[in-house]
Amino acid sequence: MSAKEGGAMSMKRRKARQADLWVAAGELARSPGHPFYQRLNQLLGKHGFDGYVESRCEKFYAPRMGRPSIPPGVYFRMLLVGFFEGLDSERAIAWRCADSLSLREFLGYGPGEATPDHTSLSVIRRRLDVETHEEVFGWVLGVLSEHGLLKGKTVGVDATTLEANAALRSIVRRDTGQSYEEYLKDLAKASGEETPTRQDIAKLDKKRPKKGSNKEWKHPKDPEARITKMKDGRTHLAHMAEHAVDMETTAIVAVTVQGADRGDTQTIHRTVREACENLREVHDAGHEVEVVEELVADKGYHSNEVMESLEDIGIRGYVSEPDRGRRKWKDKAQDQRRVYANRRRIRGERGKRLLRQCGEKLERSFAHAYETGGMRRTHLRGQENILKRLLVHTAGFNLALVMRTLFGVGKPRAWAALGLALTLFAALANLLRPWRTVPSVPRPTGQNRPPLPATLVYPVTEGSTS
Repeated sequence: MSAKEGGAMSMKRRKARQADLWVAAGELARSPGHPFYQRLNQLLGKHGFDGYVESRCEKFYAPRMGRPSIPPGVYFRMLLVGFFEGLDSERAIAWRCADSLSLREFLGYGPGEATPDHTSLSVIRRRLDVETHEEVFGWVLGVLSEHGLLKGKTVGVDATTLEANAALRSIVRRDTGQSYEEYLKDLAKASGEETPTRQDIAKLDKKRPKKGSNKEWKHPKDPEARITKMKDGRTHLAHMAEHAVDMETTAIVAVTVQGADRGDTQTIHRTVREACENLREVHDAGHEVEVVEELVADKGYHSNEVMESLEDIGIRGYVSEPDRGRRKWKDKAQDQRRVYANRRRIRGERGKRLLRQCGEKLERSFAHAYETGGMRRTHLRGQENILKRLLVHTAGFNLALVMRTLFGVGKPRAWAALGLALTLFAALANLLRPWRTVPSVPRPTGQNRPPLPATLVYPVTEGSTS
């Protein structure tokens, strides 16, 4: 097509833009806001979220002196953005909030205002204690209860590993503080190698048994991280996050962070205690919620001590029993009675159904919180800091259940997918509508068939059999 046919147009070339010295407020770019975050803000405002967190955080700030701080509601909203956007670090959260006009609207910042930096998030996290984050988590449980999404009678418990923000090559001896490489060099010299090479050190380390003992080694910057094998088979420094999940609604009622080298039978007591305390507080606040009466867990949690502790606090256990062969119960009549009672429960119809649902509903919380939620690897050090982040992160998971109940979607991406699905459905309906309105007409056959139009009649050539 020539320039005359299409209209002549000159090409504009990109130039380096000079920053404006002054811009009118009316000329600033504005966003109508994301529909998901608009409704999430409506939900938080309806239940008085900002007033609640400000009253809980007031004791950590000076009454009059000092410059104004970042509102606590903004801090907790930014951590919720980490869950809904799948961001793992506070640096990524701060960058995303500064870059997105929709998230600026969600936080309450105008186009000309600077959003909080990641260093501000770190300062606020250190300023607020764990109990305040737990209170915000409990507030979200109250919102779940008001919408009928929290029952509390039957709770399932399971744990997963989170990769720590620490490298194995940086571990040191607990007794001397000696690095791993220096320790191997000393071993090589003691075995007769005066100047050991890297190959000699690697060969010596390969043959050495129990070289990754948590009793002997630690990370100097994160001493609470433990050497453990991840689910994909790799060995890393890691922490363990344990969830207590409502088996009827899949809501997370408690989350704890503990050492990755501890067994399931050692960690379950703390998680169950946190779940009972959280549900009791929601019940005391006037909500119709039951405190844990039944507990479901896999075979990693089965032991005589666990059965005894569950019976002492009045909880019926549905704990899958591993195949230990024939057991001896001499002088252990009470343990035998508890184990056999649990065995009868898990072999019943209700027990089988609960154990089938255990993997599905518990693993779902891990998938949303750590896989798509972006927290499989932590960027914080210390179990207290990680727990603060996880409490608000899993509170976002619970808020997603409310959003899914009220509006049909639980995350911003799901809202976009829903809009695309509705558009395609409407287009398909419009495409099929004429065929529904046209009555069916019997097709003529034989001599009654009308002749073809002239444009569809093919010419007959010589030699054709037509």
